[in-house]
Amino acid sequence: MGHSERAAGRLAAYDTAQAARLLSEVRSATLAGRRAPVPPRPVIEASWERVLRGGVDPEQGAPADVLGRDEIERRRQDSPLRQVLPVLREGLLSVADAARHIMVVADADGRVLWREGSSSVLRRADGLGFAPGADWGELAVGTNGVGTAVATRRPVQVFASEHFVRSHTSWTCTGAPITDPRDGRLLGVVDVSGPLETLHPATLSWVEAVAKLAEARLREAHLASVERLRAVAAPLLARLGGRALAVDTDGWTAAVTGMPYTGRIALPPAPLPGVCVLPTLGVCTVEPLPGGWLIRGAEAPAPAGASRIVLDVAHPRHWTVTVSGEMGSWSHELSPRHAELLYLLAVNRAGRTASALAFDLFGDPARTVTVRAEMSRVRRYLGALLDHRPYRFRESAQVELLRPADPRDLLPHSLAPDVARARRGAPPHPSAGPPLTLPLVPRATAPDGRRGP
Repeated sequence: MGHSERAAGRLAAYDTAQAARLLSEVRSATLAGRRAPVPPRPVIEASWERVLRGGVDPEQGAPADVLGRDEIERRRQDSPLRQVLPVLREGLLSVADAARHIMVVADADGRVLWREGSSSVLRRADGLGFAPGADWGELAVGTNGVGTAVATRRPVQVFASEHFVRSHTSWTCTGAPITDPRDGRLLGVVDVSGPLETLHPATLSWVEAVAKLAEARLREAHLASVERLRAVAAPLLARLGGRALAVDTDGWTAAVTGMPYTGRIALPPAPLPGVCVLPTLGVCTVEPLPGGWLIRGAEAPAPAGASRIVLDVAHPRHWTVTVSGEMGSWSHELSPRHAELLYLLAVNRAGRTASALAFDLFGDPARTVTVRAEMSRVRRYLGALLDHRPYRFRESAQVELLRPADPRDLLPHSLAPDVARARRGAPPHPSAGPPLTLPLVPRATAPDGRRGP
């Protein structure tokens, strides 16, 4: 039995007040550099390390940074989470008020956008600055159900003195991320918080289930929009000759003619009508449609010159791949899993078999079905820039990897053994093959803590 299992077992034997006292001892000892009576849970320990590196004051937190009313409203209108507020309210508020909880919905930056629930708890939250427009990311207020769920992209419950900032240690909060079902992009976090005596062991499962229901509703809304586009585009494609397809604004295919069906294609960040080069289709003409684009294959072949691929994993929550060539450049925002896969290929230019990638990701070489399915999705936007026997970047491509200035900030959500080793500064597993020999360019850290080019 490991330290974390022993710690969980010991805490489970205590009532709420006893557990809170024990966690207070753990927090005090850990921050003082002494041996704690039990080790913090791994998710909490990792969060404390991040916020300590970020310079968060455990007694005060960061100075209040609250958005103005106009900016709050702009973010609310722009957020896809606005579509699922009824789902979140129905699933959480009916219980939250009676249980002396509040429901908080924050965006992908950890900014509180909506807050509802028990009036008495809302008043207590005001005293902590837990209000609309406030920044509840880890580097603002330390370990908490919003910021830590944003950083790890996993559901998390933070109880009592597992909070980093002392003023939050009388609370319990449980947050779950909500991701965009179209591309895996983090949309925000839904959190249920209240006084620590309101802790219930089922809260984490409850909040996670409601977050998954919200994602399902977003998926239904997306499928409905694709169906509307298909109704417009199908008659048009039936009259066209040659290769053509209709896609929505995110590149999801609604209808196709004269070519094999592809679920999604990578579009430029801001496509314009006219001629462009798309990674899997070559030279195309692009025309607007209601809710999407009509893309027609052109006769001219795509240029075959060498490409430059920049894989940017320098930021803790936002990862991109950018491809530049003779006909311009395009970028694609990566899901957490695709960021892991492309990072592993970037540091293993000789290539990785499906079983080797499964070992790198999961520590289990038998999980090849998952790896092949994900790599198939990656090839939808990188196309011929990736070989697949073994999986690797094309030899003629120049690959540049942008890593965090501090290795410990590399893909903080990732549980992949090879990524965890890189965060510790350890070399790859001996079976990983030769390392990347191209220059690795870390991003500089600006005075405000953001990474710059």
